[in-house]
Amino acid sequence: MLGMSGGVDSSVAALLLRDAGYAVTGVTLRLRPDSAMHQSPAGGCCSLDDIDDARRVCYQLGLEHLVFNFTDVFQKTVIDYFASEYEQGRTPNPCIACNRHVKFDAMLRRARELGYDYIATGHYANIRQREDGRWLLERAGCAKDQSYVLYAMTQDQLAHTLFPVAGLPKEEVRNIAEKQGLLVANKPDSQEICFVPDNDYAAFLEEYSGKPSPPGDFVGPDGKVLGRHQGITHYTIGQRKGLGIAFGEPMYVTRIDPRCNQVVLGPDGSQYRDTLFAHDLNWISVPGLSAPMRAAAQVRYRAAPAPALLEPLSDGTVKVTFDTPQRSVTPGQAVVFYDGDVVVGGGTIA
Repeated sequence: MLGMSGGVDSSVAALLLRDAGYAVTGVTLRLRPDSAMHQSPAGGCCSLDDIDDARRVCYQLGLEHLVFNFTDVFQKTVIDYFASEYEQGRTPNPCIACNRHVKFDAMLRRARELGYDYIATGHYANIRQREDGRWLLERAGCAKDQSYVLYAMTQDQLAHTLFPVAGLPKEEVRNIAEKQGLLVANKPDSQEICFVPDNDYAAFLEEYSGKPSPPGDFVGPDGKVLGRHQGITHYTIGQRKGLGIAFGEPMYVTRIDPRCNQVVLGPDGSQYRDTLFAHDLNWISVPGLSAPMRAAAQVRYRAAPAPALLEPLSDGTVKVTFDTPQRSVTPGQAVVFYDGDVVVGGGTIA
């Protein structure tokens, strides 16, 4: 069962699996109700256009195509989670939540119910089995590597998942699609969150909750009021632009306090942290963390992994101490631990 978003990656994955001798069924997940299935002429996923693109690619390749309605699980585990996290002053990563609860949980369970041996997607990451039997998730070795957003995969999920395009540069994937005449060969990649129109988080959250995020105070590190903010859902840690007020020097969001409805600002340098705490952990290359270990910790999808010491705490969380301070360590985002190209595990920044 191949998850097909209507984009070029999953379309080429379908071609490669078919040519490798697999019996492939393309599946597109309907994640939002009809009223939210807006068109996406610039590319993306989850729209009616994208479902049609996936269906046409399957027709070109001679494959069966199905559409599954997963709106309930997507609503509960992704959209509700997204809104709740922002209301609590955190910045979530909905793509990680979707991978964790929808694509590699709900879709795998559906595949098993229908008798499939594997699920597959167009993600860029490598899966292999170590000699001792443990499954590993590794970087794809290309600029499109997506191992960061897949850190929550379990041993069982890794054992029953295929990533056919993982070893290919994105340019080669498009070249394959063009040579085969796939209609999505030049379709742009999705750059925005599929359920947030125009990437306007604050407007989406206001409409979704039915109430605006109330204005409050910008304060400095000493608690001194510096001005008024538009509502905490408009801001994220490390933000400098779009504050709506001039200070005479660059000021950065360093903390968001939902209890006091305050956004804390600080001068250049204050957006760096040398320590974080992570919870809701998932371990891949090791069964757990019982003693301190060193790893490279990545705090954002586009951030470079940084050397750090991981220390397990008695409450089940992990303290991460970086060798050098890191910019914009953001509560709600993921921190993923690497040993070279191998994903050790990861969790949510507290």
